[in-house]
Amino acid sequence: MSFDYDLFVIGGGSGGVRAARLAASEAGASVGLAEEYRMGGTCVIRGCVPKKLMVFASEFRSAMQDARAYGWEVTTGTFDWPAFRAKLDAELDRLENIYRTNLQKAGVEIFDTRATLADAHTVRLADGTTKTARHILIATGGRPYVPDFPGCEHTITSNEVFQFEALPKRILIVGGGYIACEFACILNGLGVEVTQYYRGAQILRGFDEEARGHIAGAMRDSGIDLRLGTIVQRIEKVEDRLWVKSTDGHDAVYDQVLYATGRTPNSDGLGLAEAGVRLKDNGAVEVDAYSQTSVPSIFAVGDVTDRINLTPVAIREGAAFVETVFKGNPTRPDHTLVPGAVFTQPEFGTVGLTEEEARALGPIEVYATAFRPMQTSFAGREDRVLMKLIVCADTRKVLGCHIVADHAGEMIQLAGIAIKMGATKEAFARTVAVHPTMAEELVTMKAPVRTA
Repeated sequence: MSFDYDLFVIGGGSGGVRAARLAASEAGASVGLAEEYRMGGTCVIRGCVPKKLMVFASEFRSAMQDARAYGWEVTTGTFDWPAFRAKLDAELDRLENIYRTNLQKAGVEIFDTRATLADAHTVRLADGTTKTARHILIATGGRPYVPDFPGCEHTITSNEVFQFEALPKRILIVGGGYIACEFACILNGLGVEVTQYYRGAQILRGFDEEARGHIAGAMRDSGIDLRLGTIVQRIEKVEDRLWVKSTDGHDAVYDQVLYATGRTPNSDGLGLAEAGVRLKDNGAVEVDAYSQTSVPSIFAVGDVTDRINLTPVAIREGAAFVETVFKGNPTRPDHTLVPGAVFTQPEFGTVGLTEEEARALGPIEVYATAFRPMQTSFAGREDRVLMKLIVCADTRKVLGCHIVADHAGEMIQLAGIAIKMGATKEAFARTVAVHPTMAEELVTMKAPVRTA
């Protein structure tokens, strides 16, 4: 049977673009790709990239305050959101064009439209035309989830934050995950009055408990009104503002209510179940270790599979798919010891096991220290950073590293290499410290603070 393409990719995000480009440029495959919105997906258009640029923008207020302590004459003005947003939009346009150009250079045919599955080897475009392919890759990512409750139609999600016409004066952020916490810190840094509700006992569920508490304290110290064990009951529109009734009795009026209560796989309406592709209860595409679905010709990568929902992981999955299917080199994407960063203020870098996870597996030693870093201490700030290593008492391997500090994302990338290689605590200790730095604490902690 002849096909229009060797591969057709549905979704133009990080995972789908990487797979399409490598299949075309390195394996010589004929490739088609359909994207219904903008090339680059969540990360480039409405996630990692614009968020990190907003992080940078939000940090300048405290940096200017510190500058005065260091002897600089600095006058702090107001933040010009329209000017920033114009530059942000231009940068996203530039990056999207790079994605598109690289695909075209590789020979990928792009369809700027929605595509759905017609059968195991056929996709149907929005205009009704069909394309056949030997292999089909689902890379449609995920989307924000907002629960159904009275007034939920008045809320926004992280998708809309980058499209504000003007910054709100007062905002309520609902959620306790990394997206909620990041935007609480960003908007607080930009001068917005921020209240954050989370239904649980502590933010950042699933991360190391000591680090979670450290970050929550820092957020409160920065001026964020963080309220735990709190749920929104209903929202009512009052003129051009939103009245919010909550379970803790803290009823208040806000300009915007941002829900960051999780994400859900973008699998609805794609014809997956009709084509025989098995889905999990949450709508995620079920795949094996090689990203193959229950239909042999159909594969899936990225957030739509709900494995580890991070851009670099989706890229690795896309590359492993090409190795497996088009290069005859069966390759499983490695989902172990994946470093990550939460861009709160201060940042949180993490790799490996939390203290709680490690305790359940066997005897451990915990090395940890919290201190005032030189830079902000000199400026008179009370900020404290946290450095923490989890060590297996038997093998001496470092099982986890958790850093709460400015530039923790940069530090954890390098610590992740050592831990991925199986470094022991003694290997860390043999490494000469770089002084004076915050990171030197990772190699100078001599005695465990506790064992389990």
